[in-house]
Amino acid sequence: MRDGWASLLLATAAVVYNDWLLEFVLPTGLDPRHSYVSELYAADQRFHLLFGGIEVTAAVLVVTGALLARPRAAGGLPAAGWWSLVAFGVFSVADVVVPMHCAPSVERGCEAVNPWHTTTSALVHAALFASMALLVLASGPGPCPRPVVRRRGPWVLACALLTALATVGPLFGRPGWHGVPQRAHLVLVGVWFLLLARALRQTPPPTDVPHGARRLPATVR
Repeated sequence: MRDGWASLLLATAAVVYNDWLLEFVLPTGLDPRHSYVSELYAADQRFHLLFGGIEVTAAVLVVTGALLARPRAAGGLPAAGWWSLVAFGVFSVADVVVPMHCAPSVERGCEAVNPWHTTTSALVHAALFASMALLVLASGPGPCPRPVVRRRGPWVLACALLTALATVGPLFGRPGWHGVPQRAHLVLVGVWFLLLARALRQTPPPTDVPHGARRLPATVR
């Protein structure tokens, strides 16, 4: 039951987290090719409350799903991976609480580096990549193996890391086209959530005795 609800929440988060797709139907005034997604909820932007609210909703879905999916027994790589995903959601909320003051891609004199927002964004990425690495490592043989994460997770992690690195141009005074890899990165984050959702659906409930096996007495007198 817990895994079922966690799967549903993470699958929903995968869609909600990619709210940037609303750019194609809303007059944001931003060019998706050359703007950060976080500019959509910059403090002076027209739709900042809408996009900020959607970001917080996605974070709540992720945190709730991760808390439901985490192992009941504390400790180990799986628990650390799910707690990293919880941290991802918490830092995502912080990212909205301290938004960019303005949209540097369209406003002259607006700095791309906002110390607080840049820090929260860095923490979001650190928690995300930690969750990917830890849950991939924890998905091997064991009481609850997740083969789909083991097979696909490393590819998602590698591609997500590359696209994230490709977005840092404006931070070093080289803006332009960073919006494309960032939006690809957000799609990959959604793929990661869907991968976890699928794994939770496929994982059989743990049992004390394999199906079809006869329970043996603990001791022989």
